[in-house]
Parts: sequence; C-alpha cells; structure tokens
Amino acid sequence: MALLDFLKRKKEVEKARSTGSGQAKIRQEENKPEKKSDKTSDVSVAKQPRIHDGKAIGTKGKKTAGFSYEVIKEPHISEKATNLSENNKYVFKIYKNTNKPEIKKAIEGIYGVNVLNVNIIKIPKKKRRLGRTEGFRKAYNKAVVTIREGQKIEVY
Repeated sequence: MALLDFLKRKKEVEKARSTGSGQAKIRQEENKPEKKSDKTSDVSVAKQPRIHDGKAIGTKGKKTAGFSYEVIKEPHISEKATNLSENNKYVFKIYKNTNKPEIKKAIEGIYGVNVLNVNIIKIPKKKRRLGRTEGFRKAYNKAVVTIREGQKIEVY
C-alpha cells in the first residue's frame, strides 16, 4: 500500500544506521523515487477518490479496490428473512447507489461464501404520525443474496 510505504522506508533507514554504513547511503535511500510494479499496486494515485465527511466523492459509484464494508450496512433480520435463510438466501441492508457486482464482492469477501445471485429491493419512505406530528420513516435498500448450497452465513 502506498499509504504505508513510509513505514517501510523508515525501517530501512534505521537498519542502515544500525549497521553503520554511513550517512551518504542513508541519504541516497531517502531520496530514491519509489518503483511501483503493476501487480503489487491495486490503486494508482490518480484513481484514488477524494474524501469528504467520510464519503468518497467523484468516484461515479466505482469502488477502488478489494471488498468493502462501505457497501453493506447490516443484516436485515425479520421473520421473512429468517425463512429465506433456509433456502440459502440472506437479506442485508445496503447503501444506496451500490450495484450488484459490488454487493457480490463485499459479501464474498466479508463472509467467505460463494454468491450465486443478488437481487436489490428499494423500500420507499412511509408516512408516519405521532399525535399531530407528521413525518416519514426512512427509505432504504435491501439486497437478497443467494449463496451456494452447503454454505452458511451466521447472522441470526
């Protein structure tokens, strides 16, 4: 990871100092530009999203690398979801603007199962009233994830 490379360089510099190889060699190591191999680097500097209030902006819905806990909010626990789990289908609350491949990658990475199918359901906001105060219950998205037979997710 490019973010933690400064720790590697710091260890190398301390190692060079402890062996007594001289100040000239240490300065050369500090001034050397990094060499990036295309296999070790998942995300280039140009593709990294800008962060504002903990959210990525300007990414057009694309995740940069790896599975993400930013796709899945929590498991949706209800009677119907419990009955669906007998058929290898699990229900999760998800963030808006996430697509099926992102959900599949996140579930496979977090729980270590093979995802066969992903269905997304949009639950609309609903009008609620408490006395004379009117408001709305939040809208949210759910994902129904089908996994391979014989595998299990422990969420209930």
